[in-house]
Amino acid sequence: MAKYFDVHPDNPQPRTISQVADIIRSDGLVAYPTDSCYALGCRLGSREGIDRIRTIRHLDDRHHFTLVCQDFAQLGQFVRIDNDVFRAIKASTPGSYTFILPATKEVPRMLQHPKKKTVGVRIPDHVVTQALLAELGEPLLSSTLLMPDEEEPMTQGWEIKDRLDHVLDAVVDSGDCGTEPTTVIDFSGGEAEIIRKGAGDTSRFE
Repeated sequence: MAKYFDVHPDNPQPRTISQVADIIRSDGLVAYPTDSCYALGCRLGSREGIDRIRTIRHLDDRHHFTLVCQDFAQLGQFVRIDNDVFRAIKASTPGSYTFILPATKEVPRMLQHPKKKTVGVRIPDHVVTQALLAELGEPLLSSTLLMPDEEEPMTQGWEIKDRLDHVLDAVVDSGDCGTEPTTVIDFSGGEAEIIRKGAGDTSRFE
């Protein structure tokens, strides 16, 4: 059964955030809110967590997982960014964007696209997510909580707890966070390529 944590959206309780972080450090899989929609998250190096996310979402090995980072300094440890791309991403973070970039050696091979050696990264603009990332001290390996054959992700913590109680270790509920996933921008070829239009404004990348 998944533990259910009711977290204040503006002033997340430190003790609760610490408990969630401990579950993640112990290879647990959690559902948590972001500035776009709910996501599934686990420890960066957790092969079990990756396998569980793939099973829940029916994903193949070409799926880009996302490293959800606390800040730009942390993000820069895991992807290679040239100056032009740096400026474009810096101007859009934190926010509802996922950027696909060449991975550094800090990224476990199992997280990289098998052919392109790329990974998705993002910095969310969400108080609860930021509190959790600060407590963890490392990125969360994440994927949008979108179930197979469904067009929109679940938006309510209680609904997630009810439907996925048997496959999650924790659900973090801080209220409705919307249904629109992040905008995905692929910079791996040097130029911005819009892969998915979502919650983030795409005008600066067009």
